[in-house]
Amino acid sequence: MTSKKYYAVASGRKPGIYDNWPAAQAQVTGYPGAKFKGFPTRKAAEAWLKKPTTCQPSVNPPRKTGPSNSDTTPKAGEVTIYTDGSARYNPGPGGYGIVQIYNGEQKERSGGYKLTTNNRMELMGCIVALRELEHRDKPVTLCSDSSYMVNGIVKGWAKNWRKKGWIKSDKKPAVNPDLWAQLLDLIEDLNVTFKWVKGHAGNPFNERCDQLAVACARQEGLPPDAGYNAPGVKGPRIPEFE
Repeated sequence: MTSKKYYAVASGRKPGIYDNWPAAQAQVTGYPGAKFKGFPTRKAAEAWLKKPTTCQPSVNPPRKTGPSNSDTTPKAGEVTIYTDGSARYNPGPGGYGIVQIYNGEQKERSGGYKLTTNNRMELMGCIVALRELEHRDKPVTLCSDSSYMVNGIVKGWAKNWRKKGWIKSDKKPAVNPDLWAQLLDLIEDLNVTFKWVKGHAGNPFNERCDQLAVACARQEGLPPDAGYNAPGVKGPRIPEFE
């Protein structure tokens, strides 16, 4: 988990340097064109503020295929969702974190399981966020640092796996078909765009999701992840990556 102690706000309601995220968040959430970034030291924050050449969330030209770094700044009238997943020891106790922003209002949600994987928690965060989406008639931008999840949707991997009975192009079984199936069903009736953001890079929303996910993974009494295949649970463990 990344620890950022200072937040520099170059463009917001009150530009400056803040020593906690809630204070900085109040300046940028819902603010058009907000520019801000987190740093481990005040000196680094001051240096960036003098020449804020890069803003957070990152702004780069969008790419039509693969993970995207395009503008993920929350916009009025649209729903912006950040999700993250984590599993200790992978596999092990895991959790997911969700931050949703709509018209300046931020909501958080998290959950976890006693034995799961990072990738399952990345997918579960997206599923829970979209399943419980309140403003279903609005455009949605879902941001994640999981290239596995983003590529699975943007590149059409998951749809192809489903068409082939959850078999990949290398003739091996697709991993986590139970969660991919849920995610594919959810996005059919939504106007949702998936975008990749770099993890542990000073993005406050991404960091907050990470904090929520890690905290849940450390909780006692977590429920079982019934869909996870692992030794001694439901057959042999399947590799996590495409």
